Amino acid sequence: MAKTTEWPVRLVLTEEDGTTRARAELDTGTRTLTGHGRARCNPADPDVPVIGDELAAGRAMKDLAGQLIKLADRDLAGVGAAPPGHERHALYGWTDELA
Repeated sequence: MAKTTEWPVRLVLTEEDGTTRARAELDTGTRTLTGHGRARCNPADPDVPVIGDELAAGRAMKDLAGQLIKLADRDLAGVGAAPPGHERHALYGWTDELA
């Protein structure tokens, strides 16, 4: 049987002094997760507010996506579905471990 679930995401953008901040709030019905993102205009670049909005929003959603993956990994481990010793490595960013 098919199932459809809707998880609303609220994205709030604020800009002050050349810095745009974004907050992405996800409500799954059982928990709420919040992702954060920030973008700062380089003083040498032209001030185009929509670019700051796009970058900050994208970074907030990327943060939120990372939180969802970590949550799913913990839930899989909790029901014994994760392979032993399995640890998902970030697809981006720096890590202090060798893959």
